[in-house]
Amino acid sequence: MKIKPYLMSISFIIFSNLLIGQNATITINEDEKILEILALKKSLEVENKLAVGYTIQLYYGELNEANKIIREYRNHFDSWPASIEYETPNYKVWVGSFSSRFEADRTRLEIEDKFPSAFILKPDRK
Repeated sequence: MKIKPYLMSISFIIFSNLLIGQNATITINEDEKILEILALKKSLEVENKLAVGYTIQLYYGELNEANKIIREYRNHFDSWPASIEYETPNYKVWVGSFSSRFEADRTRLEIEDKFPSAFILKPDRK
C-alpha cells in the first residue's frame, strides 16, 4: 500500500515537467495607420494644437499685420512659442500654451510693455 503514493508522486513529477515544457508564440498584427496617427499626434503636440489651457492673443486681423506682429514678438521674446491661427476671415497671433490662468497672467505681464493689447483666452482646440 505504501508503494502507491510513491508511484503517484513520481508519475506526477514526470508528467508535470512535460506540461511545463510547452512553448507558446504570439503574433501581433499592427496596423500601419497606428504609426501615422502617432506621428500626426506628435506634430500636433509640437505645434501646441492639442494643449488644453490658456493662450495669449496679440493680434486679430489681416495676414500682413499678423506677420509683422509675430516677427516683432520673436525679435523681443523667445521663451514662448508663437503661431498664426486662421479664423475666417481674419488671422490671430497666439503666444504660448499655459496650463493655468496664473501662468498665462505672469507671461502677459512680461510682454504687455511691447504688446499692450495682449489678452488671455481659453481657445477651443479643434
